[in-house]
Amino acid sequence: MARRMIPEPADLDKAPLRMDLAEMEALRLVDIEGLYQEQAGVAMGVSRGTVWRLLTSAREKIARSIMEGRILIIGFNENE
Repeated sequence: MARRMIPEPADLDKAPLRMDLAEMEALRLVDIEGLYQEQAGVAMGVSRGTVWRLLTSAREKIARSIMEGRILIIGFNENE
């Protein structure tokens, strides 16, 4: 799994975006594996609503990275 995405051109004046592993896992299960949000929730041990929130956040970060040229760091620890 990639740990960082750097758009071209990258806007290094803007703070990088950070996607945690839960967001990445929700994205993988739904958008790559094709699971429904409820199924992804069962696999992750969280509610469907939590999966929806994680997906929304992950997709927004990807879109911002592309549109704003911001670096996307994947798999950071929320306590950092």
